[in-house]
Amino acid sequence: MADPYKVLAVSLRDQIAGYAQTALSGLATELGTLTTTGLKLDHFKHEIQDYFVAEFPVTLHLPEFHLLGTTASPIDAEGNPVGASSTSSRMRFDFEAAEVEGVRADLAAGLIPGDRVVVLNLNGGHDVIVMCKVVSKDG
Repeated sequence: MADPYKVLAVSLRDQIAGYAQTALSGLATELGTLTTTGLKLDHFKHEIQDYFVAEFPVTLHLPEFHLLGTTASPIDAEGNPVGASSTSSRMRFDFEAAEVEGVRADLAAGLIPGDRVVVLNLNGGHDVIVMCKVVSKDG
């Protein structure tokens, strides 16, 4: 006679696997290349002009750190010297740990034609979202 606990465990595992497969069945990822006029997926012959790009609202957590540099004064709003300019000796600037809320990682602003990207297909392929840029490990 079969162990009833084993039968229950196998049944639950199979049921959960089925739910996961159903939930992910419409989500396919694919590689593509940005063009000057749109997005060309590796396994779709037509260029897509109407696509989405992921945006990541985050809270930035900065650790305590320091930078080395100099100061110059005075400067205008663009950072250019005004009048008699002097530069300080090399200095260390210490920064305390901090959190910055409302930071937004704008992926779209950093993408250019020719970039290889990972694309998420939604709604049976009717909508696509560029999730990230991909590069070779050698950069």
